[in-house]
Amino acid sequence: MQHSERLNDHEIQARASAIRRLTLRMLTHAQLGHTGGDLSVIDILTTLYFGVLDVDPQAPDAPQRDRLILSKGHCAGALYTTLAVRGFFPITELDTFAQPLSRLNGHPNRVKVPGVETSTGPLGHGLPFAVGTALAAQMDAASWRTFVITGDGELQEGSNWEAAMAAAHYHLDHLTVIVDRNGLQLGDTTEHTMHLEPLAQKWEAFGWSVCEVDGHAIADLLDTFRRLPLQAGKPSCIIAHTHKGQGVSFICDQVGWHHRVPTEAELARALAELGEANS
Repeated sequence: MQHSERLNDHEIQARASAIRRLTLRMLTHAQLGHTGGDLSVIDILTTLYFGVLDVDPQAPDAPQRDRLILSKGHCAGALYTTLAVRGFFPITELDTFAQPLSRLNGHPNRVKVPGVETSTGPLGHGLPFAVGTALAAQMDAASWRTFVITGDGELQEGSNWEAAMAAAHYHLDHLTVIVDRNGLQLGDTTEHTMHLEPLAQKWEAFGWSVCEVDGHAIADLLDTFRRLPLQAGKPSCIIAHTHKGQGVSFICDQVGWHHRVPTEAELARALAELGEANS
């Protein structure tokens, strides 16, 4: 398969800006969602879907596709808008987000939405699932890769570390975890809630190859993703330093926006900051 659009960093940045605007409109229309976390992960998702992943929107279940698992499933909004812009389903369907009978639920559903690899929401489940997926590829001697995006607060769940041990034990170097390291979780900072640092050394101690990157620098993300695996025989961990609410000044790094959505007036302000003053 060779179905990634393989856009350059400037083209991906333009897509990411459009996806931010779409996401904010969608959440405001639904009056439901996780604005801060959606905005922190969009650059990562956009880089993967438009520059890295081998996927085909016309054949979302193709056996040789790469797999992307969004473990932080409460940020389904960012995933839906990215999948829609990538062509997995019509962009107009975003208007149905969180509405009765819509397949675009508040958390991603594998059996309803094309491009969703596993249903997520309860934190700490995505990485264990991804380890099983990557192990299946290894057993089949398949070349496709598994990527999983976790929240940083999510790493307080012990199931992640059981999965991390297993991934290193089985030398799953076709598996990559990307930590959306925005430093905030529901109600407070991660470090005040439960210390994660020294995070890179923790992953290394569990047998992973680790690098840290600016999670909003598209060129740096592309460079990092395109040199995977970071080390042969080891799973890769990319700690992507991000800002919750990236792109909108009054949302950025504000813990109160974990589970808050904009009013119509706030949406207009946000779109203006994102370069769409007349929207």
